[in-house]
Order: sequence, then C-alpha cells, then structure tokens
Amino acid sequence: MPEMPTKLAEIVDEFAAAPRDVVLEMLLEFADVIPPLPEGVNREELEQVPECQTAFFLRAEVNADKTVSTVFDCPPEAPTTRAFAGILAEGLAGASAEEVLAVPDDLYQRMGLAQAISPLRVRGGTAILARLKRQVREQIS
Repeated sequence: MPEMPTKLAEIVDEFAAAPRDVVLEMLLEFADVIPPLPEGVNREELEQVPECQTAFFLRAEVNADKTVSTVFDCPPEAPTTRAFAGILAEGLAGASAEEVLAVPDDLYQRMGLAQAISPLRVRGGTAILARLKRQVREQIS
C-alpha cells in the first residue's frame, strides 16, 4: 500500500506537534506558497470547489511519468483556503498518482487544524483534497 508523500507527511507531523497557539500562524505561512496561474491556463479550465466559502478552483494532472501536477486558483483575501492549497502544492510536489491517492481524507484533522480553525473551513480543505484525488483517480483508471 503506497504511503502519502514524505514531504506532506513531514508537514502533517510538524503541525501535529506544534503548540495550538502557533498552528494558525504556521498555516497562514502556506498561503504564500501557491504560484500564480501558469501562463495560458484560465480559471474556466479548472474545477470549482463549491464547499469552499471563497471562489476556489483546482486541477490535477497526471503526467506521463505518473507524477501529479497541481494548479490552484484562490483569491489572496482567502488566506486560510490558500493555505490549504499551499500545503497540498508543497506537500504533493513531485508525488506519484499512487502517493496522492494515499493521502488520508482526514489530513487536516491529523494536522490538528480542527482545533485552530472553524469546522466550515476544515470541510472546505477536505473538499479540496477529495476533488484533487478524484481527478487523479479518473485519469489513471
């Protein structure tokens, strides 16, 4: 059984071990990780995640070498949601399709975020991950 990517596992462990009062600060640092939309890619080509309170769009692409590339689009005024995407962008960089599918669905709970942010926001983050995994699954089946 494949495991989630090492980089993502390290991020999860870092958050899980952090004192509750710094978790939100750590989370917001990831809001700056998302690169702008690649040249030639527009929002219409991405899938919207309606569970998010803000306009959030994503695309996962399985490359020829079976690694997954992700594209996220989220407004700067939604730092928490951007941070979820930033964690995935950094944690899944260079990951294989199998590793992406091995990411636990309760990722954000494992990170201890359920204590730091509202359940609605955790649900949005969980929906982002679910859609990402579904796109990967559809491309490899």
